[in-house]
Amino acid sequence: MTIPTPTSNGVIPDEATLGRLASELFRALPGAALPSFDGLPTSLAAGVAPAPELSLAQLGPSVSPVPVAPDPVNPVGSGGSELGVPEAYAAALPAVAPPHAPGGFTDHSPVSVPASPYYFLGEARPYTQAPSSKVQENRVVAQSFNLPGQEELLALLAGLGDDRKADSFASRPQQAGNFYFLDARLPELAPGARPPFDVNAIRRDFPILNERVNGKPLVWFDNAATTQKPQAVIDRLAHFYAHENSNIHRAAHELAARATDAYEAARNKVQRFLGAGSADEILFVRGATEAINLVAKTWGVQNIGEGDEIIVSLLEHHANIVPWQQLAAQSGAKIKVIPVDDSGQLLLDEYQKLLTPKVRLVSVTQVSNALGTVTPIKKVIDMAHAAGAKVLVDGAQSVSHLRVNVQELDADFFAFSGHKVFGPTGIGVVYGKKELLEQMPPWQGGGNMIADVTFERTLFQPPPNKFEAGTGNIADAIGLGAALDYVNRIGLESIARYEHDLLAYATRGLSSITGVRLIGTAADKASVASFVLAGYSTEEVGRALNEEGIAVRSGHHCAQPILRRFGVQATVRPSLAFYNTCEEIDRMLAVIRRLARGKGKVAG
Repeated sequence: MTIPTPTSNGVIPDEATLGRLASELFRALPGAALPSFDGLPTSLAAGVAPAPELSLAQLGPSVSPVPVAPDPVNPVGSGGSELGVPEAYAAALPAVAPPHAPGGFTDHSPVSVPASPYYFLGEARPYTQAPSSKVQENRVVAQSFNLPGQEELLALLAGLGDDRKADSFASRPQQAGNFYFLDARLPELAPGARPPFDVNAIRRDFPILNERVNGKPLVWFDNAATTQKPQAVIDRLAHFYAHENSNIHRAAHELAARATDAYEAARNKVQRFLGAGSADEILFVRGATEAINLVAKTWGVQNIGEGDEIIVSLLEHHANIVPWQQLAAQSGAKIKVIPVDDSGQLLLDEYQKLLTPKVRLVSVTQVSNALGTVTPIKKVIDMAHAAGAKVLVDGAQSVSHLRVNVQELDADFFAFSGHKVFGPTGIGVVYGKKELLEQMPPWQGGGNMIADVTFERTLFQPPPNKFEAGTGNIADAIGLGAALDYVNRIGLESIARYEHDLLAYATRGLSSITGVRLIGTAADKASVASFVLAGYSTEEVGRALNEEGIAVRSGHHCAQPILRRFGVQATVRPSLAFYNTCEEIDRMLAVIRRLARGKGKVAG
């Protein structure tokens, strides 16, 4: 054990005192005043010499924050204090102007509070700072250290990168065969979009991927059912409950202002994510199922009557079938179904035949949850509008894989669930064109959605409040905003390209196994690979995969009509996300190959 050195006045501090001194010293930020040593013996305090401020200059070449030109495609806000270096998450948050609480608390005068130590910047008023005219973005940029051999090292690393690219899956020789979309066009990266990402770095953002199941590392291939949550979303939820928890709107106190600002900022983020024209076109609900029910029981009841027709497709989830059946039974309307070809893609010629003057609504998924088929949704919408019908798009399975712009699509309604796009459960979104929402009656009655109430009549607030009766899911709406920030930081174009290669890899592997039949082989697919294995029930395959820590969905996936079109009642459905890897796919393929070699190897 090292003996403590006496101070200048001969006092030898004990171990506890040294610990206190060290804690105080390291708690102090660089450049701040030295910690006070009140409470120590006078002789000891006097003997503590001022410690020199730690400086990177003493350790090597300096690293300084360097302003980076703002990205015109993905603008970011100013996070943290000017001299601090926030988390990368904060640097990537879109700029959000503090919204005004509709019809309620509007005292948003500046409050003198310190800058937030958290990375949830640019969304809630108390932690919002005015952007600096000198520093556009507070991010550290790598600088050259001019180390010996640096040029040779950079050349070597560049060579390794080229080797990796040359060996990438997309550049390997293509196998013969016509399995679905292996030669399909890859999604193009938009100008200014972020480059391909490091999947290992992304995986570190998802703490649940460190879990073990049956003693094996978890492989999460059940993303079409629900996606896992990045630490940024988990932290945002915890921060809300620790620092902002309050009901929103109308309360004249600080926490209500924080909660209101964060909630309405999340609505603004959804607006930008979907390309909506106004935040007033964004309604928060529990999920895509409630979103479709809302439209059916408001616009549908108001506009669809006896003899009218509703068109859905054979690809639909039960949530986009049952509400329309209920409406048809109530109103006397009729439901017609767009058929699909043997690959699982919509037959547009047959769809055109269904578009009679009686059609009032077309409600179609953008991506099939059971097959992964990406429908030609823009064409579907244009054809419906030409026939005078409105269109609802079920985007539950599309928003985590594809860039969506509801104005470019010209969708009348668009629905999705937060938990399918790396956000919390229990939160979802209805987008509706403003003129439609203004004409629609409220869905539920209660607080938060009224302007004035007497016993004779009620005046409702305009959208979106008119459709958000009672206390909403405030925390999870804010968590959804954090999830969209995270996805935007990575870039949906990069996600789409990476997932395309994953799905191609999985499809080739599955198609090479004797006894495997792929269900859904459309030329344009998102990352779902449904299959059945001869000699095994889907439950048996799912159980065998679970024994190896691999989570897949087995069953009818709440899409029985489309599975019956292919002569099956259920499938095994691995569904992939951008945090999955080819190595995980190899683990799945190994189990399926083992099963294919002979019966009797299924655990349990």
